[in-house]
Amino acid sequence: MIHNKDMIPEQPAPKGTIGPIGWLRGNLFNGPINSLFTLLGLYVLYLLLVPTIQWAFINADWIGDSREDCSRVGACWVFVNARFSQFIYGLYPSEEYWRANIVFAMFAGIIAWMVIPRLPFKRWMTVFALLGFPVAAYVLLHGGYFDLPRVPTHRWGGLMLTLLLASVGMIGALPIGIVLALGRRSNMPIVRTFCVIFIEFWRGVPLITILFMASVMLPLFLPSEINIDRLIRALIGLTLFQSAYMAEVIRGGLQAIPKGQDEAAAALGMTYWKRMGLIIMPQALKMMIPGIVNTFISLFKDTTLVMIIGLFDLLGIVQAALSDSRWLGFSIEGYVFAAFVFWIFCFSMSRYSQYLERKLNTGHKQ
Repeated sequence: MIHNKDMIPEQPAPKGTIGPIGWLRGNLFNGPINSLFTLLGLYVLYLLLVPTIQWAFINADWIGDSREDCSRVGACWVFVNARFSQFIYGLYPSEEYWRANIVFAMFAGIIAWMVIPRLPFKRWMTVFALLGFPVAAYVLLHGGYFDLPRVPTHRWGGLMLTLLLASVGMIGALPIGIVLALGRRSNMPIVRTFCVIFIEFWRGVPLITILFMASVMLPLFLPSEINIDRLIRALIGLTLFQSAYMAEVIRGGLQAIPKGQDEAAAALGMTYWKRMGLIIMPQALKMMIPGIVNTFISLFKDTTLVMIIGLFDLLGIVQAALSDSRWLGFSIEGYVFAAFVFWIFCFSMSRYSQYLERKLNTGHKQ
């Protein structure tokens, strides 16, 4: 029989279970200094958010097709609406937009298939994303096959070009980075020296310089009968540049794996590639998910630098539209639209990486 004196005395409810009011008192108003800073922060937010909301939504102009439809009181989203197709497709022919839309749909379908956990055949979808999708996208966008009109790459632009550069760069940088990271930790002096020189060279040169060399200087060293497309040269330069950073991220993950795991696998008779493919590399990649995604986000934003070689990605096409005399003075709206699009993609990658960390238990919690 349990007596009252044996029972645990009543304790106050822990923080987090006492409702919103208790959370506010415990975190924002738990003292005079914290209360003062909370009120000051709320006042600053009021000064910033209220005018921004009024400019962007309440007093904004949404409908129209010329600058005369803008009152100049709030944001003129008419500019974005009138140039929306150009922001998405660049100078791609309007009658061929359906080809780009198919590529967009395929890209979205692949992302959704890989992200949704319950969908089957993820391994085959990965193979298609790495091998089949780039070929299908090139055939559709470039044309010249299956009676499709040919569209030269200098007419590609906008968000379509941004996604093309980012996706190809990500797909290419990850495997090259893995090979370079393994080569830098190799016991073969020639391989290790080559990988070290490659990584340090590409990490020590600005991306602008690499794009400039690939676009302007490289053709000077090639025979006159060899003409590599400017977009291909940009893709190669961007991929090699990011692969060097990816290699260092992956090398950090490899160094974090205890050496005893590799020794134990070798004692069991496993070959080097089996040890790396089945034991070491999966753990290293899982551990370095934040660094890998951070490199992907950096790559996505670095695509804007292709403007210096005459390729007009989303930001480049926005800047080109702002030079139109019919839309002078609406640069804020154009840059806000470009920033919002970049934020959507970067934030989505960041949130998905956090989901992967929780799913794979990257922190090795007990």
